Amino acid sequence: MLEVQPKDSRDYFMLPQAPESAGYYVYGTPGNGASQYANPRLLTIIFAVEREWQLLDTRQFGIGNISLAGGIRHKDHNSHMKGLEVDVRPLRKDGLHRPVRYFDSGYDRAATERLINIFRSNAPGSIRIYFNDNRISGVQHRDKHDNHFHFEIS
Repeated sequence: MLEVQPKDSRDYFMLPQAPESAGYYVYGTPGNGASQYANPRLLTIIFAVEREWQLLDTRQFGIGNISLAGGIRHKDHNSHMKGLEVDVRPLRKDGLHRPVRYFDSGYDRAATERLINIFRSNAPGSIRIYFNDNRISGVQHRDKHDNHFHFEIS
């Protein structure tokens, strides 16, 4: 039988958790994709970014919290209920699937800026990006955004 991604009451699908040869890996709380239900428009953007990224870099980027099933309130966020927001880890120089803060020596600013720009170029309409590395153009500061950027579409 063909496996289909889990779907919630809004008909939002869970981001595929371990697609073969993907340009991304997943992380987040709660785990096992429980907080990775996305509006179809956001999923389309993530998949487009992932394909474009793979043409530029062999490292995977980390995708974290999107939305809990049904859009219920997340204990760690005031947002992430509409399936239109995603947390993404900055790139590490060593490519490990671990967090890195923008002021750590292992942080790859150039690659992270490239990834942010790919997200930006694939998003029609209004977007918001929160990330505390003010050396990257077009990002806004927000508390607790040293180790990931928050990408949001309208």
